[in-house]
Amino acid sequence: MATKKKYEYGLGRRKQSTAMVKLYSGGKGNINIVRGDKKVSIKEFFGGNSHLLENALYGFHILGDSAKDRFDVEIKLSGGGIRGQAEAIKLALSRALVSYNSEYRTQLKPYGLLKRDSREKERKKYGFKKARKSPQRTKR
Repeated sequence: MATKKKYEYGLGRRKQSTAMVKLYSGGKGNINIVRGDKKVSIKEFFGGNSHLLENALYGFHILGDSAKDRFDVEIKLSGGGIRGQAEAIKLALSRALVSYNSEYRTQLKPYGLLKRDSREKERKKYGFKKARKSPQRTKR
């Protein structure tokens, strides 16, 4: 009978994006993003945008890049744009790492990786052009 790999779970949100991370210990450093039926590597998903890739994997960078090689990561994304998704991955990955080993908390917390960024787009108000921009007034 085959046993399933044990994993740690982390959830991250940013703007309209949600990321659910499964962190499998004893892996080879594979990081895949699951969208529907397809699995795509994280480098393919972010394409040439290396800044967003580094931002998403910032938790591994803080712990040392050798930490990335000890885990397999499976990420499920929904909603939002690519930047919000990268930030959601960053939070979810950090939370999963802390649930794997609580000693990582002291290393990740000073960088603000365990705190949710709650800023969202402000709604447009009636009579205004945007959230706060009002129409131009005429003097006469």
